[in-house]
Amino acid sequence: MMRAVGCCTWIFGGEPLEAVAERVRRAGLDGVELHGDMAGIDPAAARTIFRDCGLRIFSITPGDADISHPDPALRAEALGYYTRLVDWAAELGRGAELPRVSCHGQVTRIRPVSSQAEEDALLVGSVRQIAAKAAGRGLEVVFEILNRYESHQVRTVAEGLALLEAVGAENLALLPDAYHMNIEEADPAAALRAGGARIGLYHAADSNRGAVGDGHTDFAAQISALDAIGYDGPIILEPAAPGPDPFNTDKGAGFRDVLEAQLARSATALRALGT
Repeated sequence: MMRAVGCCTWIFGGEPLEAVAERVRRAGLDGVELHGDMAGIDPAAARTIFRDCGLRIFSITPGDADISHPDPALRAEALGYYTRLVDWAAELGRGAELPRVSCHGQVTRIRPVSSQAEEDALLVGSVRQIAAKAAGRGLEVVFEILNRYESHQVRTVAEGLALLEAVGAENLALLPDAYHMNIEEADPAAALRAGGARIGLYHAADSNRGAVGDGHTDFAAQISALDAIGYDGPIILEPAAPGPDPFNTDKGAGFRDVLEAQLARSATALRALGT
């Protein structure tokens, strides 16, 4: 099955969108997952920048927002962010393809502040509110499944399916990531098959967070699983240049050029697999 290939824009570390768009175009990709930087990105301008480079805006990845924190004030602040993000995403899609909106807990919070049970229940309630807001704007939502070193909640497709069942929103699906699955899933391809029609978006980086083909991930098996479940959405690349600190994309001089090369190699590898 032929699928579009895109990449997350946050990996370029705040580079101006015009430069990002040119890099993505040169790498041979079809579009982007735009970072939810509402203060720094004008929706109409972003839409024009990527359109003029022949690129689509497939999805939105959020900034930090702790939607399961037991402190009501912090949780309300996080939900307020998502309310604004949904409206911003709808503006991005005005007159064009509506992007999917991704959500997840706050990255780097790896243990509960109160209890796992309480925060899991709070997560369900918050995701339900986000999905309802998005449904009102005609938008789909995907919940991104992270690994244990980034989140204490929803680390496997099975846990994601349980979340979907608890939330009960028709416009909510899952976003598994090959890099995170390498850590958490015994059999990533089987996990994708188990997710079936509830897979709404798919991220790709190899086992070392590098380009597709730079690590040991069996992408042929994962692409075959996506074919089997009929997934026809884009594959969103999210590599990192080599170096320490997984939460800082800037790995030193020339890191953006490294990323651009990783994206080009990944797109070539995925298309060789039939994507």
